[in-house]
Amino acid sequence: MAKAIILTEDFAGMKSQAFGLAERAGFQKELCSLIPRKPWSFISAPYWPFPLKGVEAFNISESPVVISVGSVGGVINAAIRQSGRAAIHIQNPRISPDKFDLVIVNPHDQLSGKNVIVSRTALHHISSQILSENKGKWTSFFRQDTSPLVAVLIGGNNGRFTLGKSEAEIIAYQLVDLIKTENVHIALTPSRRTGKEAIAVFKQILIPLGAYIWDGEGENPYLGLLACADFILVTIDSVSMISEAVATSAPVMILSLPGKSKRISLFIHSMQQENRVKLFRNRLESWSVSPLDDAEDVVFKVKNILGL
Repeated sequence: MAKAIILTEDFAGMKSQAFGLAERAGFQKELCSLIPRKPWSFISAPYWPFPLKGVEAFNISESPVVISVGSVGGVINAAIRQSGRAAIHIQNPRISPDKFDLVIVNPHDQLSGKNVIVSRTALHHISSQILSENKGKWTSFFRQDTSPLVAVLIGGNNGRFTLGKSEAEIIAYQLVDLIKTENVHIALTPSRRTGKEAIAVFKQILIPLGAYIWDGEGENPYLGLLACADFILVTIDSVSMISEAVATSAPVMILSLPGKSKRISLFIHSMQQENRVKLFRNRLESWSVSPLDDAEDVVFKVKNILGL
């Protein structure tokens, strides 16, 4: 099995995209976490005059494939690009796509070129097979009665959107209304970016009403929630979480947060155009949906173009 080197900063959303591409393509994964060093950490990576001096020293083993994500990963991948080794970048690198063998972007990246592949959603590892396996594994845990299961995926502060104590209270009381008016079972999982105060609010308000909230102990039920949910609510701050949610067969509704992001707004709009998501309006909506996942098609194109 061929090995792929993953070049990225230590951000969950970036790693999940690179891991997703590598796993779907059948590559072994070797993560090389990049750590920007001062003063270059205060300057956008595409403007670094000597990219390899902009990060802490690192070593990568021999591999036929290097996958980078984000601007830091991109400039490093371009700097170490070698003949005979495929340089693949995920997201708009903010430098010329010609510096890579392939660039994989979403429509909201607004990038095109002869070596650019467009995927409607962020890449991830959640295939139909994985969902099927986890449905069998988690159904007895989450589906203990006939109440509809609402999976709630919570992100956190990211520099563009805010999710603190007050925002958590607003979401929590919206969920309380669903429990009381629509007789649903709420199962909520926070992410690594969810603050402790926000988690405490969710627990205080929702657990007394029978909601399940993952406490971070034991196996993460995230895949089980995606596989078993009748409805999915996900906060607006994460393209990756929304992309994983729309790969399921459940209607997906977006929980708004204070803040703004042009890229995420364009992504949400594209998902609305696909009739795959709707904004949450304090009630559950049911409409005909099918899984939206371009990863297998992307993998086919990558292997075909690069001869892997």
